[in-house]
Amino acid sequence: MADKVVIKKSQNSILKPIGAFVRRFHLLIFFIFIVGCLAAAVILINNILTDTTDDGYMSPINAGTIDQATLDKVQSMHTSDQPTTPTLPEGRINPFSE
Repeated sequence: MADKVVIKKSQNSILKPIGAFVRRFHLLIFFIFIVGCLAAAVILINNILTDTTDDGYMSPINAGTIDQATLDKVQSMHTSDQPTTPTLPEGRINPFSE
């Protein structure tokens, strides 16, 4: 019976400083844990995205060709550096024009 009391008391004396430490720094421990989890998630996602596995997959879709009518439509489009003016319906004015 005396042995049980000594074992219980020694366990309490070991846990007491640990409990005091956790009680004192619980917010800091929580913050470090969350930041560590987020860092691990970012590293794992980065590894997944940069992983270049060559599994030998070949797409069954062929490249195909563009017919002349489609090619003419693409070539008639303006480039992004060319200014465009919208055409308004009859009787409307552009409130943003000077």
